[in-house]
Amino acid sequence: QVQLVESGGGLVQAGGSLRLSCAASGFTFSTRNMAWFRQAPGKEREFVAVIRWNDDSTEYADSVKGRFTISRDNAKNTVYLQMSSLKPEDTAVYYCTKSRGRYGGALAMDYDYWGQGTQVTVSS
Repeated sequence: QVQLVESGGGLVQAGGSLRLSCAASGFTFSTRNMAWFRQAPGKEREFVAVIRWNDDSTEYADSVKGRFTISRDNAKNTVYLQMSSLKPEDTAVYYCTKSRGRYGGALAMDYDYWGQGTQVTVSS
């Protein structure tokens, strides 16, 4: 069955960096867009970044553009999110997800399986 397992979250001071990883299994990783979403307490889940399977092109939310980088390693079935210049407003649970079909963008409805999430807390 499909499994997505995130790791790498933690507590970091503002301005610091973290790298999240998501190990995927149970599907053909190289033919699916992979994305990160996040959810802060009391807020809806929001799109962070996506990386496309066919050309490794990427798309970011405006709030993280220039600070976060999404990447993938098809040999390891793993997607990463490198986060730099972290701000307190980046505090959230971060979720890894796979596209339902071969295409998926910034909408949660484009994705069908989600990891359990990893907590990122940025202190001021």
